[in-house]
Amino acid sequence: MTTQNLGHFIRKYRERLRPEDVGLRSLGRRRTPGLRREELAQLCAVSPTWITWIEQGRPVSASPAMLERLAVALRLTDAERNYLFTLAGKLDPDSESKNHDEPDAILQSVKHMTEPAYVLDQQWTALAWNQAAAKLFGGWLDADGSLTQRNLLRFAFQHPAARKLIDNWPDRAKRLVFEFRADCGLHAEDKKLRALIDELCATSKKFNVFWQDYGVMEREGGLRIFHHPVLGDLGYTQTTYYPATRRDLKLVLLIPA
Repeated sequence: MTTQNLGHFIRKYRERLRPEDVGLRSLGRRRTPGLRREELAQLCAVSPTWITWIEQGRPVSASPAMLERLAVALRLTDAERNYLFTLAGKLDPDSESKNHDEPDAILQSVKHMTEPAYVLDQQWTALAWNQAAAKLFGGWLDADGSLTQRNLLRFAFQHPAARKLIDNWPDRAKRLVFEFRADCGLHAEDKKLRALIDELCATSKKFNVFWQDYGVMEREGGLRIFHHPVLGDLGYTQTTYYPATRRDLKLVLLIPA
């Protein structure tokens, strides 16, 4: 169990709620924002000590039923609820197990697509892409992109070209981090993934601010606007697919809008 992250997550979302948001009366002066630990404990039918200990990162037991009550009390979205379960080391009832079959067929299929398409792994490093994607994402998927820049987050936060290419970069960059946190979930303490997160926090003030906010969002498709230095302004509808045999991979396809 990633107890420290779990505690930080619960505290952050407790502090974002007001008593009236959950049907409680606000009594007395409050020195800190949000619900008190005693109030959250009341909503979850546990002792305030249990809430204190779990927020402090102590190795307390959290059953699926308890996590369900926490998710309801904290008014979590589906993505936030799934993240709560993964931090606690418990399977979310709606989650699907991952099958790590040989991915060659998945990676090769991208090259036969005519519109920009690429495949990302759990660290959001591109494993495969087609010529259309390489032409669109200069500095990331083209010949000039280094091996380290094959990572989408490194490109978005460390490469100057990304801020010019991606329309409304501040908003899109923030959403990328929130989607990434939801996506990496239980694997956030994997050594390679942890090294990537630490690197990005150290090299990008924006990434660090967004990451420390503990925001979680589901990966969302929709319109994407790019300001390409050669091709001009381009609009695509982005769709993300998860191969049935490799849920740790994601296929991203961009269709001209």
